[in-house]
Amino acid sequence: MDTEGHGKSRAEMIESGSCFLGCELGSTRIKATLISPAGEPLASGAWGWENTLVDGYWTYGLDEVWAGAAGCLADLQTQVSARYGTDLRRIAAGGISAMMHGYLAFDKEGNLLTPFRTWRNTTTGPAAAELTGLFRFAIPQRWSIAHLHQAVLDGEVHVEKIAFITTLAGYVHWKLTGEKVLGIGDASGMFPIDPKTGDYDQTMVEAYDSRLGERNLPWKLRDILPEVKPAGEYAGSVTGEGARLLDPSGEWTAGLRLCPPEGDAGTGMVATNSIRPRTGNVSVGTSVFAMVVLEDNLQRVHEEIDMVTTPDGKPVAMAHANNGSSDLDAWMGVFGQVSAALGHKPSPDELYGRLLPLILESDAEAGGLLSIGYVSGEHITGFTEGRPLLVRNPEGNFTLANLLRSLVFSSFCALRTGLDILTGEEGVKIERLQGHGGIFRTPEVGQRILAAATGVPVGLPGSAGEGGSWGMALLASFMERKTKDQSLQVFLDEVPGTGSGAPVVPEARDRKGFDAYFARYHAGLAIEREALRSLR
Repeated sequence: MDTEGHGKSRAEMIESGSCFLGCELGSTRIKATLISPAGEPLASGAWGWENTLVDGYWTYGLDEVWAGAAGCLADLQTQVSARYGTDLRRIAAGGISAMMHGYLAFDKEGNLLTPFRTWRNTTTGPAAAELTGLFRFAIPQRWSIAHLHQAVLDGEVHVEKIAFITTLAGYVHWKLTGEKVLGIGDASGMFPIDPKTGDYDQTMVEAYDSRLGERNLPWKLRDILPEVKPAGEYAGSVTGEGARLLDPSGEWTAGLRLCPPEGDAGTGMVATNSIRPRTGNVSVGTSVFAMVVLEDNLQRVHEEIDMVTTPDGKPVAMAHANNGSSDLDAWMGVFGQVSAALGHKPSPDELYGRLLPLILESDAEAGGLLSIGYVSGEHITGFTEGRPLLVRNPEGNFTLANLLRSLVFSSFCALRTGLDILTGEEGVKIERLQGHGGIFRTPEVGQRILAAATGVPVGLPGSAGEGGSWGMALLASFMERKTKDQSLQVFLDEVPGTGSGAPVVPEARDRKGFDAYFARYHAGLAIEREALRSLR
């Protein structure tokens, strides 16, 4: 029988409007997940999209945002109807998540002043360096304040017209509710947060306003930033106008209560229940990043490390690499074409499911092969552009298994560079990491490679495959269902699926192999630099 707890069917839960919705706009896919009151994933909808390079900036059109969000929710409706024989008519609460950072600037009439500049852009080097010196706090190129300040430095004409800047999640939430707010985790990727106040660091706000004083701009920084809200607070309801952006009828989403919008880093921490000190999670997609919850603030400023927060405001060190699985995905596309030419057209799940396990049969250090999967620039290793490379010695062992291991190893090398700063220079202790993202859907492979790359046991939450949209739905549930003074950590501990089984412990052979590959990778960055000079 289709039931959950007390004999109530899932269809009845959906019809009664007691379920929760999370929607996340990721870099390659928009996904919506519907969960039960107990946190069980019931159904998901998805919509694929890709960024484009326009006039030197990685971007998505706002029309794509709404077409994708509406298409994703329509797919969710289809899945609910097919699985449970009913339609979504009411939802208890929901939440919006998206890629962190980036730059969306609007004038006082709500008009977009410049195309959306995503986190992937590496055009803000001078601004990031100046702000890091001004604040004595690492400001990465991806952060919204770096994008804003670079526009100021470049004298872009739109700067004087700015009335509001936000992230992608903040934009969608604003258009749905009219509320210009952000969850604290997403806000911490716009501008530094003071952990004592749970708000933007006022000393740094004043320093920035002072720096811009001579430019006589018509705004102060706080005038144009979203309000910061922690997890668990109410952040507005979907208006009739907002509902019509999501579905033509505007019926089932109108009036939906929303929690504060969050970034994908925050939802990843929630989905993997990694918000305790000495724990962390690693998310692998177009980018790859590790979020490590700290016991104390770092002793020094490191330009390679972001300081952000959990959705409930704990300090987090974020090691973020721009290039994750994109080059692996491109190779998988080629393998799919080969298979199709031979008469079999596999699904992406079949392709990854059959090929990735071959890694476990490969040479420990990938047979002498070297992949540098820089589709875009990589700030951790000092690149503003990328040229994906595959290099091998003639005597190397060039096999499919070794090629796959090389591609997956490469996905974690820039990340390892950042983590070495935390564990080596800062003495940060990491007792356990949780895997999160598509590569971990293949049993054992992703966990073993990540454990080898980091030297840390790697767990896999029971519902990790649902990703950040599930984490966002849990934050919506927390807003509505938390008891008085209940912490987010206690709430998550009670949700089935956020825990994991026995973690995969690093194996000596894998560790030695990755270390050898890691040294080869850093030596090979000289080839990447030459490729940038030669291949224009």
